[in-house]
Amino acid sequence: MINKLKTLEKLPKVELHLHLDCSLSFDVVSKIRPDISLKKYQSEFVGPPKCKNLSEILSYVTNQLNLMQTEENLRLVVKDLFDQLQRENVVYAEIRFAPLLHLTNELKPEEVVEIVADETTNCVNHTGIKAGILLCTLRHFSEKESLQTVKLVKRFIANSPVAGFDIAADEGGYTIEANKEAFLYAIKHDLPRTAHAGEAKGPESIWETIDNFKPSRIGHGVRSIEDKNLIEYLIKNDIHLEICPTCNIQTNIFNEYKNHPINFLYNSGVSLSVNTDGRTLANVSLSEEYKNLINTFNWGAEHFVKCNLNAISKAFIPEQEKKHLRQKIISGYPA
Repeated sequence: MINKLKTLEKLPKVELHLHLDCSLSFDVVSKIRPDISLKKYQSEFVGPPKCKNLSEILSYVTNQLNLMQTEENLRLVVKDLFDQLQRENVVYAEIRFAPLLHLTNELKPEEVVEIVADETTNCVNHTGIKAGILLCTLRHFSEKESLQTVKLVKRFIANSPVAGFDIAADEGGYTIEANKEAFLYAIKHDLPRTAHAGEAKGPESIWETIDNFKPSRIGHGVRSIEDKNLIEYLIKNDIHLEICPTCNIQTNIFNEYKNHPINFLYNSGVSLSVNTDGRTLANVSLSEEYKNLINTFNWGAEHFVKCNLNAISKAFIPEQEKKHLRQKIISGYPA
């Protein structure tokens, strides 16, 4: 069984659901804040194993965002994330963040996207890891801010690693009303779309997200298990779930790992992938997530191959690049 962490780290992987501002390692934080101790880092940046809800865990993101307000620091954080990806052989990643959260030091939204995109390109060239960037609007953003974000996707998507549009943040505390116009704009301009839903709220949230935003993927979507008709709809319409099991336990959607529905959804035929969400926030690597699935649900190589191929099929990249990545996955796993 491939359950040793070092063995798992060598396997090729794809990660579609990865927040840049939730994945700052101690190494990069100590470069930006040389006085910080490991103990203080763990208390300020790493979320606790169990929170009351999604809203509580989001409070830990602020400390990471505060360090990402200058060009130098943004570049450091992007490079740090690629170092993490390279250590565990992630061959393709989609990295998401909200540009409008990085303006306190007088950077303009366009400059933020340019910096992150440029450093992503540098890291892709240096590491060989393929990567895309998803720009996020947030549930609590105004209509104007959401439109501003999606127009940045439109502006940069043709000539940079920017690959798509997302909505994130506190699903339980805000409706989708202020974000509808931005997604209508994305639909009109055929911009690739994913959306957080079915995490802090139930299947009704997934239904309204599908109806209004027309995404090809759903971030999390795990509460679809509460509605049999929804599961059938996801399968029939090939809507992919970006699942982050450890994070879902951390935000108290499910009590223990063994209660998580990923195995049920996989066996039901739903297209899904395995992701960390935020490596620092959830205190987990993708290899550790794989190990948890092996130990809890007895997953084997065939499960991870299928999930990674699912992810590639739904990645926001050209088909020619998908062919190359599929071969990397298939050839990289034991028979």
